[in-house]
Amino acid sequence: MSTQLTEPEQRTDESTTEQPAVEEGEESEGTTIPEWATESEESPGADDDESVRITVFRYDPEVEGKQEPHFDDFYVPWEQGMTVLDALMYARDQFDPSLTFRHSCRQAICGSDALFINGRQRLGCQTQIADLDTPVRIEPLPHREVEKDLVVDMQHFYEQMDAVDPYFRTEATEGGEEQRQSRENREKIKMSTRCIWCGACYSSCNIAAGDNEYLGPAAINMAYRFVMDEREEETIKQDRLEIIEQEHGVWRCQTQFSCTEVCPKDIPLTEHIQELKREAVKKNLKFW
Repeated sequence: MSTQLTEPEQRTDESTTEQPAVEEGEESEGTTIPEWATESEESPGADDDESVRITVFRYDPEVEGKQEPHFDDFYVPWEQGMTVLDALMYARDQFDPSLTFRHSCRQAICGSDALFINGRQRLGCQTQIADLDTPVRIEPLPHREVEKDLVVDMQHFYEQMDAVDPYFRTEATEGGEEQRQSRENREKIKMSTRCIWCGACYSSCNIAAGDNEYLGPAAINMAYRFVMDEREEETIKQDRLEIIEQEHGVWRCQTQFSCTEVCPKDIPLTEHIQELKREAVKKNLKFW
C-alpha cells in the first residue's frame, strides 16, 4: 500500500560526513560556523557540539496501522559545503538504517534525489544546508504516491514522458549521409536537452495535481526538443504536434511558471510550452 501527498507538508532528513567537534566559541580552520548551528537535546545526534536539525517525513506501508505517517528529527554535525543529501546519508548511516530515499550520482545529473525541501521542490545533492532556514524539513515530492519515507512512485511520470516519443526519429537520408544541424538551431534547443527527468516540475504543477492525464511540463519540454530540431522530418514533427495538442496537452498549461521556478537545470519550461502552442496553431492554419 502507499499514501499520496495532496497537500505540501514539510519533512526533513539527516546525514553527512562526521566532523571533529569544535569547542564552543572556536572555529575550525577555514570554516565559519553558521549562527543556526545549534546544540540538540533529545533527538539522534543531540550530543554533537555543532549540529543542524533536519525533520524528515517517515512512512512505511508494510507496517501501516502501526506506523502512521509522521516526522522524525535528526541532529547531524554540520560542515561547510554540506548538502541535504549529505545530511540524509549521515542520518541513515549513523542513526536509522531504515531511512529510505533515492540517490545516485550526487552531481545533479541523475535526477533521482528530487525532494520537497522547506516547501519547495529541489535536488538533495544540489541544495546547500547553509542556504536553508532551520530546521530543514524534508518530504517526498507532492502529488505522487509515497512508497516509503522519501521514495515516491515515478512510473506515471515516466509513462507521460514516453507518450511524446522522447527520441530522435527521422527517415534515412539518401546515400547514408549524416544529417547536419546548424549552430543556430542547436542553440535554440540546447536548454531543452538539459532535462534530467527528476520530476520536480511535474510535482510543482497545479494542473498536473488536478489532471492525472496531463502530459506535464517535462514531457512537453521533451516534445519541444524534437519538434524544434531541424533534422526531424516534417511528417514526424506533425505527428508529435498531434500528441501534444490533445485535450491533456499544451492547452492545459495556464502559464503559472511554477515548473520554471523549480527546475534545477533552469530550463525555461513555460516559454517552451507557449512556443509549442504557437506551432500547434500554425499546424492547423493550412494557409500559414
